[in-house]
Amino acid sequence: MACNPHHLTSKIPQSVSSLRKVRSPHALPNSSITAFPFRYSAFHPIKFSNFRSLSASSTAAGTSTPTTFSWDDVVRVSQPEYNPHDSSNLRGFFDKIKECNRGSGMQSEFLPFVIEDQIVGYIHRSFAENLRNFQNVFILSKGNCGGGHVTLHRMLNSAEDRSRAVGEVIKCLAEKELIPGIRNELYPVTSSFGAPVFFSLERAAAPYFGIKAYGVHMNGYVEKDGQKFLWIGKRSPVKPTFPGMLDHLVAGGLPYGIACGENLMKECEEEAGIPRSLSSRAIPVGAVSYADIDGHRFKRDVLFCYDLKLPEGFVPNNQDGEVESFKLIPVAHVANVIKRTHFFKSNCSIVIIDFLFRHGFVSPESFGYLDLLQSLKSGDCS
Repeated sequence: MACNPHHLTSKIPQSVSSLRKVRSPHALPNSSITAFPFRYSAFHPIKFSNFRSLSASSTAAGTSTPTTFSWDDVVRVSQPEYNPHDSSNLRGFFDKIKECNRGSGMQSEFLPFVIEDQIVGYIHRSFAENLRNFQNVFILSKGNCGGGHVTLHRMLNSAEDRSRAVGEVIKCLAEKELIPGIRNELYPVTSSFGAPVFFSLERAAAPYFGIKAYGVHMNGYVEKDGQKFLWIGKRSPVKPTFPGMLDHLVAGGLPYGIACGENLMKECEEEAGIPRSLSSRAIPVGAVSYADIDGHRFKRDVLFCYDLKLPEGFVPNNQDGEVESFKLIPVAHVANVIKRTHFFKSNCSIVIIDFLFRHGFVSPESFGYLDLLQSLKSGDCS
């Protein structure tokens, strides 16, 4: 049956109640919104000239074209002698942070997405025009001086009704190829982590609605002869996003209805064959965040970071077909790969940089130390 926006929900009056008094720092201001309320760090990227890092054929936005480098290439560029003068230079790390935080100047092109007076996301003005066809679900209001916001119809007053109605809209937009890569995986829509869930949204649609998305990312490391090593994975060349690029050992989005620790153990088993007897020992060590604007997509991601010390004899074994192979590499050499190349999936670079700080591989003597540290939370980490 053809997608008909007028039959997605039962007949609903085409009006919306006025917004009530602000209840939290993330609530909709009384005046029209013209700027984003979320906090950015004081990070100001340092500009470096005459620097080229080896580039893979994928970009920060992802691509369906596999990268072409091999493990031999990774090992070659990781060696200290490949560039003996960059041991204390952080510029390559800054580049990777910038890859995850593009488009800050485009913020004014997005409208706040508001549920029950709470800002839960941001929708590009042009993309929001697609929602006008679904007046029983979405309401687009106009504000003074080009402001305004997007909200849901007042008759959609339960999480179940909202999830169902918005889900039908997402199916229609996917049929028109406006939202590619449907995953059939739901993300919770909240104003902040642990806050009430207003509804659930298809994972592929999350960046088009600018909702906060959360994930769990784990560095698996080994200590041998007084030296630390990281297990690194090379993504399958047939993965739809970032094929053939490098990852840390385990990572996954945080779907609706599962706790971080439980999700991590599930991902450990699927991605690296780590039994729960080992993965249950993973230590939560904090979080990183970024805000990336690419066209109509606004990724506001928070990644919960974990460390897992693995036995020397453990060898990861992928179970879900998403990882082509693994390699155990000295941590200092992994740092060199991140600084010198674009081989790593961009947000995985941030998680590993965080690991480098916590394990003493980045020192305060390095110029830009505090700026780099602050930039690991460039997005709204809430």
